[in-house]
Amino acid sequence: MLYSKIGKALAVAVALGSATQAAKAEELSVATFVPPNHETVTVSLAWFEKELAERSGGTLTMKLYPAGQLGAGPVQQYKRAVEGVADITFGIASINPTLFPKTLLAVPPGKAVDGLDSTERMWAIFDQYLADEWQEVKLLALGNPAGGMLIATKDVSTIEGMRGAKIVPYAAMTSPVIKGMGAVPVQMDPSEHYTALSTGTIDAAVSSINNVMPPWNLDEVSNYAILNVPATFNPVYFVMNKERYEDLSDEHKAVLDEIAGLPFSMELARSFHLADQHALEWVEEQRQAGNLKVEWKTVSAEERAKMEKAAADGMAQIYADYAERGISNALEIYEALNK
Repeated sequence: MLYSKIGKALAVAVALGSATQAAKAEELSVATFVPPNHETVTVSLAWFEKELAERSGGTLTMKLYPAGQLGAGPVQQYKRAVEGVADITFGIASINPTLFPKTLLAVPPGKAVDGLDSTERMWAIFDQYLADEWQEVKLLALGNPAGGMLIATKDVSTIEGMRGAKIVPYAAMTSPVIKGMGAVPVQMDPSEHYTALSTGTIDAAVSSINNVMPPWNLDEVSNYAILNVPATFNPVYFVMNKERYEDLSDEHKAVLDEIAGLPFSMELARSFHLADQHALEWVEEQRQAGNLKVEWKTVSAEERAKMEKAAADGMAQIYADYAERGISNALEIYEALNK
């Protein structure tokens, strides 16, 4: 009888302990190098915070450290997550190309028409081809903003116009594509585009459409904004320290598992897509008011076909570079992304 009572008492204690553990409040630190008004904060992280609170009953929350408060710039963001400087960090995959070579095969132009499309394509092949590159962390989101515009001081809306032009690619690994189009690739951080365009250091940059607006204001130092170019992409991510994730309660891990992957990634891609849509509305407002500072041009179907052929030719060099690094199935991965 005594043993029975003790057993029941222990069972109750264990149950209470488990309930307490499940209900324990947890706050996740989130570090980003972008300012708090950036679209990744106001759209995708706002969604993430709301989902955490609602799905956990308010017991799982986040605290944002924007504008490089836990470490400036994008270069070390992945390392900061791995080392636990922050629980979660936001970063750019192409900044660390040796870590994510297969993921970066989503960068070159292909069949994806925008960042949302590219993100869905990337996640469709993620488990088969890309997952091994992200094993050091808990990957929460991997989404693709689109470089869907050439912002330029000279007219590069044709293959002929591109010849010899100094163009900054959206990601360094697409330099062979830029070369294939007859241009000269110039590597440069996006924060330097404004000065480089104004001084003539470069003739053009592959850019997100929203970069014509504040705070980038690239329309102030350019003559042309050119649409319908073969879009390139630049995977960005939110990753979580793996040990921090494993230390969470089963309840809280389940919350993260439900929203990580494609759901959070689509919100991340959507944040950039919405910014581009807003930019196009802003451009029309400026046009109507007579304040538009650049000429907006759309590449013709004929010239677009020429650009796509040149881009495809440039891909051969990319596959050769991958083979030299021991990745023999780069073409297979690229074709899977572009079915």
